[in-house]
Amino acid sequence: MKLIAQMIVAAAVAVLAVSSHAEAQKPDAPKVVKPDLAKGEAVYGNVCAACHGADGNSGTPAYPKLSQQHPEYLVKQLQEYKSGKRNNAIMKGFASALSDEDMKNIAYWVSSKKAKPGFAKDKELVALGERIYRGGIADRQVAACAGCHSPNGAGIPAQYPRLSGQHGDYTIAQLTAFRDGVRNNNLQMTQVAAKLNDREIKAVSDYIAGLR
Repeated sequence: MKLIAQMIVAAAVAVLAVSSHAEAQKPDAPKVVKPDLAKGEAVYGNVCAACHGADGNSGTPAYPKLSQQHPEYLVKQLQEYKSGKRNNAIMKGFASALSDEDMKNIAYWVSSKKAKPGFAKDKELVALGERIYRGGIADRQVAACAGCHSPNGAGIPAQYPRLSGQHGDYTIAQLTAFRDGVRNNNLQMTQVAAKLNDREIKAVSDYIAGLR
């Protein structure tokens, strides 16, 4: 019995030794670097604020509101401006000067700012916009915007951007660019926008501006 006990102890020690060696051989897990909001604010103030507003609430309809936008989405767009996948000469110039760390810091800082609500302007079209946003256009297989961007326009973090309160002029420009093949960094949006006419694009964009 004593011999058996000694053998069991020896085997256990051997297993622990092998296990410890295996653990030691494992590559270190990649370090997750938390965003530096102070640096994000500083870079944003120098690079982005002139067009997008001091707190991400752009006052110019041609430039999008960035406040409360999902940071993962913002990082993706900046990376695609930099690579040229999303074609915009002005934004490419700014994005090209940013490192991945800068992008992350900026995105997380501006996403922490509260978005100011927007307003629909065209009473005649807003009803059509609501129908498209909430129900799509069945006879043309146009999916409801709410299915991906949520009924209140909040979007889904890391998947679909927040739309609530976005400037109507900006949304019109993006949907038109998707439809006309000018913006081609999202196949799903290209397919949806391809089935919309100008009036429908204007209607749904105006409705989105008033979502909250």
